[in-house]
Amino acid sequence: MTIDRRSFLTLGAAAGSMLASGVSLANEPRRIGVLIPGSITDKGYMESAFQGFKAAEARRKDRAAFQLIENINYADMEQVFVQLASRNEFVVACSGASQAAMLKVAPRFPNVRFSLAGGAKLAPTAPPNVAQFDARQAEIAFMVGATAALLSKTGTVAYIGGQEIPSIVNSGREFANGARLINPNVKIISTLTGNFDDVAKAKEATLAAAGQGADVAFHILNRGLQGFEQAARERNMRIIGGVLPRCGSDPIYVAWAKTNIGHILSSAIDAFLENKWTAGSSAYGLRAGPDASDIVLCNPNREVQTRLDQIRQEIISGKITTLEG
Repeated sequence: MTIDRRSFLTLGAAAGSMLASGVSLANEPRRIGVLIPGSITDKGYMESAFQGFKAAEARRKDRAAFQLIENINYADMEQVFVQLASRNEFVVACSGASQAAMLKVAPRFPNVRFSLAGGAKLAPTAPPNVAQFDARQAEIAFMVGATAALLSKTGTVAYIGGQEIPSIVNSGREFANGARLINPNVKIISTLTGNFDDVAKAKEATLAAAGQGADVAFHILNRGLQGFEQAARERNMRIIGGVLPRCGSDPIYVAWAKTNIGHILSSAIDAFLENKWTAGSSAYGLRAGPDASDIVLCNPNREVQTRLDQIRQEIISGKITTLEG
């Protein structure tokens, strides 16, 4: 297994021995395993998750001992979940890319509770020890599509995503729906590179979109963001960033879509420690407030902002409905 970085606050040899023998550790810190499968310096989803983990670690260090594993080969996902579940009583992970492995491993550890920040809504047949917090990426992607169409001068906008998993596919569809709400004749270029971290593929997809006239683009990528940005600079595109604040970091950014996965991950840890953990799926999108999900314009425009505020309220009220994920 190749893991670029591991950060452990372990139980220590004595506690580990007690755990193996089945002796109660009631007076010991709660044992929490955290999986962030991508790079914690990706300027996106994984870095947001890491920030949420660090916030929870600082806030809960008197009550919990944390084990963090990050930046793994996705082929090792199941093995990593087994390792975390073998050493902890609660395991929390982020990204829909973690979901299949979590659902496969969870039944083997019925006394361990699992939570996923992100991913797709759980089926009724999901293991009873799994919870999922829907980041509602498709919901915010609808607003991003509307923003892109409002800001586009060519009438062509682009969406560049990573893996072909439900949350990413649905986000692309809702990006298109949001753009069409503003301009029914808008041209939409949607590409999935198949990899969140492949810089070359992200750049190639973005250059191709620019070649077809796209002047505003949105991404759901991790390390692949580097290629997305490179292409945008070369072709004078304007881009909408995802997850972490990007306004002021580069003039190519015109907005950023807040999908605060770190806030969700931190909330999942709090729920477990406060004995409020419940199985099943729960939504965590625009209705959770601006700390959880929102879109921010880098250069305030009253007309655009007013239209976005209207769309936000229509989504919250249910007048506009979006896909899950």
